Amino acid sequence: MSVTTMNKSIHEGRNIKRFREMLNITQEAMAADLGDDWTQKKISLLEGKEKIEPEILDQVARVLKISPEAIKNFSEEAAFNVIANTFNSNDTSTLNAINYNCSFNPLDKVIELYERLLTSEREKTDLLQGNQQKK
Repeated sequence: MSVTTMNKSIHEGRNIKRFREMLNITQEAMAADLGDDWTQKKISLLEGKEKIEPEILDQVARVLKISPEAIKNFSEEAAFNVIANTFNSNDTSTLNAINYNCSFNPLDKVIELYERLLTSEREKTDLLQGNQQKK
């Protein structure tokens, strides 16, 4: 049995759209950042292209504040693999469960802080009463 690997081509325009949407940038805003000769329609057409000229890719990458290689190499499948392999649920039924919960009771910390504040206020009151008795 032979295993064949499918060489999936990366759609650079679609990757630009994905990065733009992840950064919550509209096509209009991106066109304005790219310059006067850019319009929303031109951005839309750019996002439809599979391959993009290197100089345009560099310009778009600068506006998105990412590297051109990120656009060229982004793979949705790889991104899903990273997310799937790093996702942690709070389900403690798994054998290798990691406890991400607090190791202390937050209420204890609040009480401790309140007690320190109360002690400080008592000391201030004692100082003020001592100063008034001297007068």
